[in-house]
Amino acid sequence: LPEPVEVKPLSTTCDDRILEAMKDPSELAQLVVNAAHEEGAERIAGMISLKYWERAVATSTGASLHEDQAMMETYVRAFIDEGSGQWALGSRTLDKDSIEDVARIAARYAREARKPKPVEVGVYDLILSPMVVGNLMNLVAFMSSALRVMMGFSIFSQRAVGESVASSIFTLLDDARNPQLPGSTAFDDEGMPTSSKPIIEEGVLRNLLHNSKTAHKMKARTTGNAGWIMPHSWTLRVEAGDCNLDEMISEVKRGLLVTNNWYTRLQNYVEGIFSTITRDALLVIEDGEVKGAATRLRIADKLPSLLANVDVVGKELYDIKWWEVRVPTRAPYLLIRGVHTSKHLD
Repeated sequence: LPEPVEVKPLSTTCDDRILEAMKDPSELAQLVVNAAHEEGAERIAGMISLKYWERAVATSTGASLHEDQAMMETYVRAFIDEGSGQWALGSRTLDKDSIEDVARIAARYAREARKPKPVEVGVYDLILSPMVVGNLMNLVAFMSSALRVMMGFSIFSQRAVGESVASSIFTLLDDARNPQLPGSTAFDDEGMPTSSKPIIEEGVLRNLLHNSKTAHKMKARTTGNAGWIMPHSWTLRVEAGDCNLDEMISEVKRGLLVTNNWYTRLQNYVEGIFSTITRDALLVIEDGEVKGAATRLRIADKLPSLLANVDVVGKELYDIKWWEVRVPTRAPYLLIRGVHTSKHLD
């Protein structure tokens, strides 16, 4: 293990309001129910999770570190007629307005998806919501682990740091020292200080995520991303662009707005061949306007193609965390051109 070095603690990782709400979270649950019904939801399902934990690392080389952390996580699924919508939030702080917004967004998407109809499979311009962006960027970050690269489980296995791997308007960071984001931490599992650093910056692969062993093997430096077994990201952020959602929709002649997804599976890790199933509201866009809702499709493409074809990045960022976005991710909407879809069989 590496010799201990100075580790500067994060400014705040524990919101007292979360600790207070843990005594009786029923008020928060009622806020969600009321907000969803105000938007016309007929039924809702979901959860609110409030967590507090202490994290400590002591090493044989003399490191002795401790921090306490808290976070809240919620996701809500709303139903209106045949339509459903879902949204999620993961946060270091407890903000009641943000919790209500989760329910409102879910219900609004459910309303827009009330009468879904089948659409042809093929190539579409897709607007991916922050829910979907979070899920797919978790995959990209997973593949940026140096051990995954060495094992051949990565789209970066045949690429080098400094090479172009994405659109020039796309930046993805492991934002480990951002105290606003759940998952942020001052030190890794080897007792090394973490840092906020780009994985991909303006389309260029800038960093693989290292512990001391992978760094030694690849003649690099640890990035403060050591886990128990392999290096991994702590919390992710996609840098914002300059376009709101309505402006993004106006840029699409024939496309789909994908609000949620699940069952993301890789068929080839090195080439990044994957598929994922859309769920909840899938909205049809024609000539710059939302014209209706579609039934489920399967997105079937390659991660490198998606990264390369990012054409517009949204300016609003959303903090997403739920069971399809395990690593908390602050993400915008993304417009990606020319994405392949296939039929989903129920």
